[in-house]
Amino acid sequence: MSSERRGLLLVVSSPSGAGKTTLSRRLAGAHPEIELSISVTTRAPRPGEAEGREYHFVSQQAFAEAVAAETFLEWAEVHGNSYGTPRAPVEAALALGRDVLFDIDWQGAAAIRRSLPSETACVFILPPSMEALAARLHARAQDAAPVIARRLARAREEIGHWGEYDYVIVNDAFEHAYGQLEAIYLAERLKRGRNRWLEGLVRRLTDQD
Repeated sequence: MSSERRGLLLVVSSPSGAGKTTLSRRLAGAHPEIELSISVTTRAPRPGEAEGREYHFVSQQAFAEAVAAETFLEWAEVHGNSYGTPRAPVEAALALGRDVLFDIDWQGAAAIRRSLPSETACVFILPPSMEALAARLHARAQDAAPVIARRLARAREEIGHWGEYDYVIVNDAFEHAYGQLEAIYLAERLKRGRNRWLEGLVRRLTDQD
């Protein structure tokens, strides 16, 4: 069946604090057919984060060596740290007809779409207001005040890229936003072009003999 189905690359982006990570992990947990892409980063782990679960944490030198070796599908610098998507796991998943979910920023989304346009669907998560976004960043208590200020300043720039996405969700209520994200995923899985096996079924259904 894997050879009869093209895998889907579902990219979810948002400004920091708008909910892309929580929504993405909820979707991946509910659908075991999804493989969650784990990015490589040079930033330090936050409290509660584990190596290989949220990110692969590496030094700046190791990251630079990976860039030189072209082991990333895409990479970018965000908030002074480097982030990259390992190429090999994504290509292996596509070869097996599996879906991959990405929790990355707009730069990474654009790079993946350029590399694999027919396999990619992109979703942008908007906060209901800048006040709500600021409250979420302060509530999670993971960053110092100057860092939060930089994230809010960058959020306006990131939001400016919303028009580059296929779908846009306003995360004003988590369950409602999650329901919309799940609906997008299920609809994308049903697209005719992703399901080659339908051609054989239709031939059998229309065979006159």
